[in-house]
Amino acid sequence: MKLSEFIAHVNQIDSLSFRLQSGVIVPDHFHLTELGIINKIFVDCGDVLREESFVSFQLWSTFDDEHRLSPKGLISIIKNVGKRIHLRDSHIEVEYQTDTVGKYSLAFDSGVFILCPKKTDCLDPKSCGIPVVDESSSHSPSTDNKCTPGAGCC
Repeated sequence: MKLSEFIAHVNQIDSLSFRLQSGVIVPDHFHLTELGIINKIFVDCGDVLREESFVSFQLWSTFDDEHRLSPKGLISIIKNVGKRIHLRDSHIEVEYQTDTVGKYSLAFDSGVFILCPKKTDCLDPKSCGIPVVDESSSHSPSTDNKCTPGAGCC
């Protein structure tokens, strides 16, 4: 979800509610402890230079269970931060503490923001010799994986 979509949803609800895709609810007294832009520059396994940029939210809960951030308050925070740093209309990545600091993308369903787990992936499967899995097919990917030690892809 991009920042503009997030703001549109926030403007249509009366209270903020987040939950993990597993059903675990983020306590209503969460704090928004960080709001910013993350720029990531990296080289993938196929030796391609890549850049990503996303809006980062960090949600945090503590014993302060009297705290409740309202949708209006959140919009105010976004506007205030936007005056200090240029918040592009990028995808949002949410950091939230579970066993470790997890990184999540966002979805929205019936007035609730859903923290969807992000997963690692090979960004250049062709260079690594990893078969592309056709999700609509029931066939298993080939076990002839050329991305082995010494193959030059990793």
